[in-house]
Amino acid sequence: MMFTESLESLPDFILIIIGFTFLIAGGEGVVQGAVTFAQRLNVPPLLIGFTIVAIGTSLPELAVALQAVSSGEQELVDLAVGGILGSNVANIMLVLGTAALLGACKDPGTGIRQDAMAVIVATIVLLLTVYIGEIYQIVGIGMVIGLVSYYTYSYKKSMAAGIDVELEDTWVPDNLFFSLVVLIMAGATIFLGSDLLITGATGMATSMGIKQSIIGLSVIALGTSLPELTVTIIAATRGQEGVAIGNVLGSNVINILGILGIASTYAGGIIVAPEFFVRDIWVVVITSGFVAAMLLDERHIGRRVGASMITGYLFYMWYLLG
Repeated sequence: MMFTESLESLPDFILIIIGFTFLIAGGEGVVQGAVTFAQRLNVPPLLIGFTIVAIGTSLPELAVALQAVSSGEQELVDLAVGGILGSNVANIMLVLGTAALLGACKDPGTGIRQDAMAVIVATIVLLLTVYIGEIYQIVGIGMVIGLVSYYTYSYKKSMAAGIDVELEDTWVPDNLFFSLVVLIMAGATIFLGSDLLITGATGMATSMGIKQSIIGLSVIALGTSLPELTVTIIAATRGQEGVAIGNVLGSNVINILGILGIASTYAGGIIVAPEFFVRDIWVVVITSGFVAAMLLDERHIGRRVGASMITGYLFYMWYLLG
């Protein structure tokens, strides 16, 4: 407690940097610890890839959302919802744009049309909830069930097709107890990071006279998309075409159905500010729809398109913060 209080006395931008650092480090720890833990229990690699790793990389967004809804303050809920909307835009425009610019989107790979359809369905659900102005608890439960059903279907389809996931070596020692310790410590690090991030972002918004929703759409969204950006750059440099696209699409589906679904279920419902329907939801719909349509039509996302996507994202950030 004293450690947290001493950190919260630091300047807001320092809290934001430390919060992001804790989130990224904690997310990495959860993924690596979970992989080792699951392998020791002889869990199939494909199941690990579809569940543990996917959930682990989305824990930063989940931690921020749960911290926000637990506060009971609508402004922090706006920050969390804005973070999800902004993260989906960042994933498409910045992360996928970077992958295309590096030439990693020429061959999307098998199953990409299925993922593209999942993004379209999830985005439609998001559009309806933002239009209504509330994510009811029962709707949140349905969103989580939908996500689990989608992953179950994908897993069974991959198993039937004989597709497996090759996992990279992990830095966590091959020991069941040690991997469990890493999981616990990493989880604590994530939630500490989310607390510091929200504290810093709230202070920055107050001092600069900026709405919490705008901070969520920009600063929070960009920070929570850093893991996806890192994975994309690594995949591109290794020539793993298609990995980047799947990573982005999967992350966006989890953000909508998983993060917002769990948060609304936990909080008994979430009020969505009307301002999101005026502008930001349409940015999500247009960017997600554009990429999904290209993938469904089996078109390649080339370097010129990637450069245009990055430019568009920078303009969007300038518009929000200008």
